[in-house]
Amino acid sequence: MSVLSVNLADNSYDIVIERGALASLGARCRALGLKGVAAVVSNPTVAALYGTVVQESLAVAGFTVAQIEIPDGEEFKNSSTLNQLYDDLLAAGVDRGSFVVALGGGVVGDVAGYAAATWMRGVPFVQVPTTLLAQVDSSVGGKTGIDHPKGKNLIGAFYQPRLVLIDVDTLATLDQRQFRAGLAEVIKYGVAIDHTFFEFMESNSAAILAMEPDVLEEIVLRSCQLKAQVVELDEKESGLRAILNYGHTLGHAFEALSGYRGLVHGEAVAIGMVLAARISAAEGLCSQEDIARIAALITRCGLPFEIPHYDRQQLLDAVAADKKSKSGNITFICNKGIGMYAMSHHTSEELLKLSGLEA
Repeated sequence: MSVLSVNLADNSYDIVIERGALASLGARCRALGLKGVAAVVSNPTVAALYGTVVQESLAVAGFTVAQIEIPDGEEFKNSSTLNQLYDDLLAAGVDRGSFVVALGGGVVGDVAGYAAATWMRGVPFVQVPTTLLAQVDSSVGGKTGIDHPKGKNLIGAFYQPRLVLIDVDTLATLDQRQFRAGLAEVIKYGVAIDHTFFEFMESNSAAILAMEPDVLEEIVLRSCQLKAQVVELDEKESGLRAILNYGHTLGHAFEALSGYRGLVHGEAVAIGMVLAARISAAEGLCSQEDIARIAALITRCGLPFEIPHYDRQQLLDAVAADKKSKSGNITFICNKGIGMYAMSHHTSEELLKLSGLEA
């Protein structure tokens, strides 16, 4: 078992990484002093796999348990799903003395977390991520929210969980496409922050794809460590935390233009990272060899980087809708070689030209 502490003054919490950890959820929630109704928010797929063990663990610990399901898929990360979730929380008797458990991937964690942040002006919540993407990224750091038809994650709040409980064994039932999509976020940490971690992934890509438990635990642990370090320095993304968006500016644009159906998040980020590396090279921050290494690792991890084709104006509008855009300028995260980052500021038109999306 590994336990990491995210030190955020009054908002501090632990990340527990342990195989078979789901059965300990109830006891851990009780130890945190949580009370009342435990509203377990999941989707049908995850609830069928892990709902019983989670509910039993909470019930044995003395909690009244309400199981709530939301639809599966990024296209359902919207206001309609959120409003239905509010109705379900009300019907379940979730009051200010209760708490929410997010059991599932990034969509479940984001929507359930935002519901917890806003329900009765805030009730505690616990993250129990079951996908690789959620375990290495979205469950840590307190970003919660929903998508808007014009852009990803435009509606949300910073709201830290009381606990993140990661059971790596849940990855055994994860769809291979979703597992590989999660690897994009892992690669991101290596490219933008930690050269040694990037080299580890280069050397162990076959073991990662084979889902060898020890290697999986290592990439989850190291990813959480790196993200926690950044979040501790910049909880609400006033500056440094933006580095965690490497590959996301253009990736989010492609997601939005696909209607959140054609590309899953990690696939869009993988494409975004290749384009970010091209922009970094155009800025004189990295070499063609660096781009080749990044693209090679993305390929070995089974991720695409074929660039979708969209109408120029649609693409410009989608990039301009990025949350990091201020007065027409976007704070763009570049890679400085491999393992370091740099920030630049560009209009959406400039980003398209620098990336090679338009001649």
